[in-house]
Amino acid sequence: MKQILFLLVASIIFVGSGNAKDMNKGVPIPKDISTPDTLNTHLGEIKLFDGVTDKVNMEKLYYNLDLNRAVSVYLNGLQLSSMNAMRKGLLSVGKANNTVVITEEFLNAGSLFLTPNTTSVYFSAWIELSSNQAMVLETPPNNLGFIDSHFFEFVTNVGNLGPDKGKGGKYLILPPDYTGEIPKGYYVIKTPTFGNWLMGRGFAVDGDPKPAIDSIRNNLRMYPLGQKPKEMKFVNISKTPINTLASMDHKVYNDINAVIQAEPVTTYSTELLGQMAAIGIVKGEKFNPDKRMQKILKEAADIGAATVRGMIAYPRDQRYRIYPDRSSWLNPLMGGYEFEINNIRELDSRSIFFFYATGITPAMTLKFIGKGSQYAYAYIDNKGDILTGDKTYKITLPANVPAKNYWSLTVYDGQTRSLLRTGQEFSAISSYSKNLKPNKDGSYDIYFSQTAPKGFENNWVQTVKGKSWNTVFRLYGPLEGWYDRTWQISDPIVVK
Repeated sequence: MKQILFLLVASIIFVGSGNAKDMNKGVPIPKDISTPDTLNTHLGEIKLFDGVTDKVNMEKLYYNLDLNRAVSVYLNGLQLSSMNAMRKGLLSVGKANNTVVITEEFLNAGSLFLTPNTTSVYFSAWIELSSNQAMVLETPPNNLGFIDSHFFEFVTNVGNLGPDKGKGGKYLILPPDYTGEIPKGYYVIKTPTFGNWLMGRGFAVDGDPKPAIDSIRNNLRMYPLGQKPKEMKFVNISKTPINTLASMDHKVYNDINAVIQAEPVTTYSTELLGQMAAIGIVKGEKFNPDKRMQKILKEAADIGAATVRGMIAYPRDQRYRIYPDRSSWLNPLMGGYEFEINNIRELDSRSIFFFYATGITPAMTLKFIGKGSQYAYAYIDNKGDILTGDKTYKITLPANVPAKNYWSLTVYDGQTRSLLRTGQEFSAISSYSKNLKPNKDGSYDIYFSQTAPKGFENNWVQTVKGKSWNTVFRLYGPLEGWYDRTWQISDPIVVK
């Protein structure tokens, strides 16, 4: 025992001996790892004491932090708010799994619908799956359709680019928690959400929508597996308009919260869920912001709305440009349907798309010569100015437009991104339009103004004084000339 005590005392004496280093010396501390005691920022002056922020500054710093996160939730959550608005719009005219909206006389400006065209027979329905209950979906032949999840993520194509290859067929839609048996004879699709959106378009024959309408009405069915099909309810939104647009103000956060509460979030981005939780949107909890947070959310929504409305017209990334040397015509799906390039998520592109358009599928971006579709949009003229109803513009389509099926130019309202409401039945012109007047070289000059230029009444789309507008150029069955840019549509130019 005495020996152990002796060794312990000796060790203490050794450690405390003069061999110890002076810890005031060592590697020099770089200046750039320290923070000054006074910082001048756009938030004003911020005081610290030797690397610790003074508590009197924390209120404005946390306000700024919460504001930034709320703006991020706004921009990153546009796909959720948009899909929630779509769900509400569809369910406003009938029940899920039984109601199909259809555009029997094509879609007009009566409905509020993000950037639709006026030449397709649209059909759309909300599919609401029950826990562990599969849903049968019977699709019509010869259509371009898809299913997107409640998170506005692509689930599957149906129709011409789907497993049935345009012949029509039976799909078995499985909810995220499905553990039951899977019978044979179906195209089996598992979705990450209980709520899902079916969207498709049939094709007019020589401008006549009736064949497509009859095919959709006679073949489209939805019913739970093991049950008999029930009679479907078809609502013609050419005559019964609906609103499918999301809020752009602070109520957008309620729309985002509604989706988070309705769905399992185990497959959703944990990073985005963290942003949402920071402002009070948490799965299983009531979203009830206090007065301070309500003020922040209102300001964040204003900033978010102004930001995305500016980004869509003036994106700073030149990869949006359809033509590198011109800035009018832009790609609404920069980064593809997953908004990803080289394993990098293109956040601005995702926000722009879901602000402006609806429906996400690879068919919109992949190269299918003579199949699928391609898109370009324009918010500004050749000089970079916003398109307005106070001026007259001309867009020239050179001869031999590279579209196997047809092309169209459609005009949208700058506020709603829906069809512009004018004196015309449809705010669009296409290769289906009657009596288009070609130029001698086979090109077409299309005019956009309050009144038609003399002699070009059939080559004209009406605009509205005092309102901004934008346009989407569509090619159905795009050909090589579009992809290799040997054929180029002109920028909008002001004419007198």
